[in-house]
Amino acid sequence: MPAFEKPKFIFNFDVADEVQHLKNHKVVRGVPDKSADKLLIASWNIANLGLQIRWREHYQLIAEILSWFDVVAIQEIHDDLEGLRAVESELPSYYSLIFSDKGGNNERSGFIYDNRIIKQLELVGEIGIPPKDHKYIKLEGVNQAFTGFDRNPYLCSFQWQNTMFILITVHSFSGGVSSRDLERRALEAYAIGRYADLRNKSSNAFSKNIIALGDFNIPMIEKGDVVYEALVKRGLKLPEHSTKVYSNIVNDKMYDQIAFLPSIKSKIEDHGVFDFDSAIFPELWQNHMPGEFRAYLRYYISDHRPLWMQLRF
Repeated sequence: MPAFEKPKFIFNFDVADEVQHLKNHKVVRGVPDKSADKLLIASWNIANLGLQIRWREHYQLIAEILSWFDVVAIQEIHDDLEGLRAVESELPSYYSLIFSDKGGNNERSGFIYDNRIIKQLELVGEIGIPPKDHKYIKLEGVNQAFTGFDRNPYLCSFQWQNTMFILITVHSFSGGVSSRDLERRALEAYAIGRYADLRNKSSNAFSKNIIALGDFNIPMIEKGDVVYEALVKRGLKLPEHSTKVYSNIVNDKMYDQIAFLPSIKSKIEDHGVFDFDSAIFPELWQNHMPGEFRAYLRYYISDHRPLWMQLRF
């Protein structure tokens, strides 16, 4: 989990102004307000949270976005919880946390949720595939063996009104663009889809409302992408993407996704990606080169955009 390079310049801003920019863009992007009869979930890979040194003002902006949702899956929480605690301190007191122990790259995963609306239930854990079952994690054309997750997907059960559901926060193996690295990611994606499929078919499942969300490191949602095809092979679905607002601030990759079982598709009211980088820090955008602007965002906010989904159970 190496930190991004810290920008060599200081940019001072007014938090209230930037919050208003975010709120204005929230309307433009159609992010709905919280509703008593709909569940609003989100996922956000907040770059190196706890490793990169942010100001309090940056945590306030991150917390503003998080506060729009009922429950948020968060990836890239560093083993040092200072960043997560700083975000928590800027949220209203009715937001609660639950997080994993560290995995690969010294990363944790977690959930932040509005405890007035969401109740955490008993099932909490990581998805670990027993070594005897590794032989079942295989894909046509992929020769390497599955040896486990780099960062075990972390799951938690919740209740909203009378509905129980399970969220699985995912941060798949990163690596590079080599075929071997892509195949390793594909095996992890298939393992998640297989897990959801098996639990959906099991009479012992705690809940069959299973949603996997997070950073799957999928280059593109299109036929022929080995990671995408592996994720959906066992029946998981992804929302249809009607725009070209991708999940990274460079706007060229579809790394982050919300994947769900077919039974949930009819319950989806709306979904989208919030490209905060199109609204925040307009003076910084005007006065610096695009590369400097993105470098500032990825260090102090994130290089990933939050994605969200609204459901009516």
